[in-house]
Amino acid sequence: MEIKEENFIFEIKKGNEKALDYVIDNYGWIIKSIVQKHLYSLQSSQDECINDILLGIWTNIDKFDVERSEFKNWLAGIAKYKSIDYKRKYLKHLEYDNIDDLNISVEDSIHDEITANELNEETQELLNCLKKQDRDLFFKLYVEEQEIDNITKETGMKRDVIYNRISRGKNKIKTLFKTIESRG
Repeated sequence: MEIKEENFIFEIKKGNEKALDYVIDNYGWIIKSIVQKHLYSLQSSQDECINDILLGIWTNIDKFDVERSEFKNWLAGIAKYKSIDYKRKYLKHLEYDNIDDLNISVEDSIHDEITANELNEETQELLNCLKKQDRDLFFKLYVEEQEIDNITKETGMKRDVIYNRISRGKNKIKTLFKTIESRG
């Protein structure tokens, strides 16, 4: 039987391994991009994580409900949470290594770097819905934690203008999240 978009879920449920090949061929890019995003600095764990994601799809396909979401969204959820689990496992492993064998400053800097990079990516994604000038204001105020007076001097904007832009930006971000939540 030929595996197609219309029947691959049914075929996975029947245990047809060719249907999993179909998932890899047609949805593998989603899995790979999510894993690379979350485990960018842990390249040695990426292949193992991808295999676990595929196993998760295979063993949990009965939990997929076509009425609740699209397959690619369900798959992306599995990929995201498996990737986060791998990152947690890695960080937990760092905590339990022999303290005498570790250079603590290196461990802290790896953890800080992973966290900072993830925060920067997520912050960028969050702020992408705003105009560049408003993104810069959010970044200065909330990420760099600059004082309003410094921002007014640096940008030449009045305090009221900055507060209005920040308020409109917050509303835009809230609206975006409400839209995303209503779809999910």
